[in-house]
Amino acid sequence: MASVTARILVADDDPKHAQLIRLYLEREGHHVLTVGDGRAALEQARARRPDLLILDVMMPLVDGLDVCRILRAEASSIAILLVTARSSENDMLLGLDIGADDYLAKPVSPRELTARVRALLRRIGPADERSATLRVGDLEVDAGRFEVRVGGATVHLTAKEFGIVELLAREPGRVFTRGQIIDRTFGFEQDVSERTVDAHVVNLRRKIEADPAEPRYVQTVYGRGYRMAEQ
Repeated sequence: MASVTARILVADDDPKHAQLIRLYLEREGHHVLTVGDGRAALEQARARRPDLLILDVMMPLVDGLDVCRILRAEASSIAILLVTARSSENDMLLGLDIGADDYLAKPVSPRELTARVRALLRRIGPADERSATLRVGDLEVDAGRFEVRVGGATVHLTAKEFGIVELLAREPGRVFTRGQIIDRTFGFEQDVSERTVDAHVVNLRRKIEADPAEPRYVQTVYGRGYRMAEQ
């Protein structure tokens, strides 16, 4: 059984594929609801507030990318795993850029999918297993509530963005290479590139920095990686 039991919404217009995913996830101890189109995915995500949304890209009524865009525009912090037949790097980066936390190409191995789910849920795990609030200047990383605040105002991050800022905030001034960020933040994932890390950092800076071009918090150390400023 998984170390974290979660409420998971699966949105897939292929009933057999959705049922297979549901079966494997329920074996892990999760509570799983399935829907067959993007409109239903939005309705259930808003009503039930699941911990994780497994979202097929090619769906009727509203496609998976638009579902992801809409939820992020609503400041939803639901972890989102996109599943799609589109497997090019540009498609992957598009999914990450609009706020997805992970991206899995079809055909999907149920065992790999459940491992990805475990990795995501470990990063957003239960509040009582997380540490106290980390503070760097006006930036607060509240691991217990899975919240980030800048100047007292809450900033809504995806699970991976939160994982990166939490990692850096735990040791201000320490430089983490992109490889170290991948190892410590992305968990069980294959073929995660340094460009993927950079894409998440760009999105993170847009949300927490007053001027993303001149970051105060998440700083680039050229030729090495990223660090949290000591303030």
